[in-house]
Amino acid sequence: MKVGRFLISGKETYGFVKDGKIATKEEIISKTGIPIPLTIKEFLFDGWYSEVISQNPKLDYAVSISDVKILAPIPNPPKIICLAFNYVDHAKEQNLTPPQEPAIVMIPRTTLNGTNSEIVCPSFVKQLDYEVELALVIGKGGKNIPESESLSHIFGYMVFNDVSARDVQAQDKQFGRAKGFDTFAPCGPWITTADEIADPQNLKLRTWINESLRQDSSTSNMFIKIPSIISKISKVMTLEKGDVISTGTPAGVMLNKPNAVFLQDGDKIEMEIEMLGKLENTVKFVP
Repeated sequence: MKVGRFLISGKETYGFVKDGKIATKEEIISKTGIPIPLTIKEFLFDGWYSEVISQNPKLDYAVSISDVKILAPIPNPPKIICLAFNYVDHAKEQNLTPPQEPAIVMIPRTTLNGTNSEIVCPSFVKQLDYEVELALVIGKGGKNIPESESLSHIFGYMVFNDVSARDVQAQDKQFGRAKGFDTFAPCGPWITTADEIADPQNLKLRTWINESLRQDSSTSNMFIKIPSIISKISKVMTLEKGDVISTGTPAGVMLNKPNAVFLQDGDKIEMEIEMLGKLENTVKFVP
């Protein structure tokens, strides 16, 4: 199932996505009689989703995806955790050895952004970069989770663009401010539930800038694999329902490249992960 959050005629709602159509929260209530809650977070993680799915409702999917604004699937995750240098090909292009333990960066929820929206960047940033990543959405929390149980804690997956101000990163010698600007984390376009993805460790992921292919890799190139990511992070911090873990980016970013061509005002970014959908965003520099 694909579950998203939308703005329709100025009103926020959520629902299921199939073949370019949406079954909204209002339609789900009408067809099932289940009084599902106001927010998508309650719906996904407090038992309502399972109750609706168990009834296998016949939905009309009456709303066209082209008639709505697609929002970031989860507006207020407890934590957004990003991994650095977790792809063998990316570490190699940076002349680095991938770290044995997750090198994590925490970013604020105000970075979250939806597809078909602008990435708004202050004009003092001169080296704006992109990073396509597979994001995990945690559906069951836990502490000290064994690797053998890790995948059962994932509710679903989505595409994530870990936008980075490289000049700020170089100045600060750490990642928090460089990745923490408002709108710097487009994600979605919706959450694809884990049962639809047979092997999350074998998904193609690609990035195009103004239709020019920049990243072309596979989640198979992760150094620390998904079960280990969850287990290792849970040994540091308790994972909670709704947490987002973005698992690192492959080769092809502009960081430390000779003659790097960083993002410019008006650039169009397209990111796609196999079976999960595509993010499309434009860059907007502001004073």
